[in-house]
Amino acid sequence: MSNAQPNPSPQPATPPVKRPLYAHRNRAVTVPEGYLAVGYITGVHGLRGEVKVELYTDFPERFAPAIKLYLGEALQEVTVARARLHKHTLLLLLTGITRREEAEQLRGQWLFVPEEAAVALAEDTYWVHEIIGLEVQTDEGRPLGTISDVLFTGANEVYVVEPTDDFAHLREILLPATDEVIRSIDLDANQMIVHLLPGLIDE
Repeated sequence: MSNAQPNPSPQPATPPVKRPLYAHRNRAVTVPEGYLAVGYITGVHGLRGEVKVELYTDFPERFAPAIKLYLGEALQEVTVARARLHKHTLLLLLTGITRREEAEQLRGQWLFVPEEAAVALAEDTYWVHEIIGLEVQTDEGRPLGTISDVLFTGANEVYVVEPTDDFAHLREILLPATDEVIRSIDLDANQMIVHLLPGLIDE
């Protein structure tokens, strides 16, 4: 294993164009153009340089040893040395990071992969950044609000909707991402059509 330190001042060949800021699980991230956010470093674990990573991907194999990731908005290239699951959190060791003090400097950083390295999605499956910001309305034509977050519950995703004024008495609307509820998604129209099952919202 190489002990070379990650370059503290990465110099990308061309400055990345940044996408608009979006929020996910109460974390805000500006995704550089051409990249996807796959993880967020929440803290450190132990004394030997491991960091705790909150996953933003359904494909943990992205963190296999020798895989290249890109750290922060500067897109500093880093290499996975080891990854393991521990209490529903991914523990990640990056090549060259061997001490807790070095790992602490990575806290709060996002991890990205290039879009061309993305795992091909099945039909009617979408990236989180494509879902957040969609305008939601019922199959009866009633506007509900805007998707502000996506929760991963294990059984299925849950879309968090920031309500319109008509539903101002609700702090948020939670929509399970099931075929019964989600009737259609049109990314070009920035719209999601849903069917409200009994009990989903309180009128």
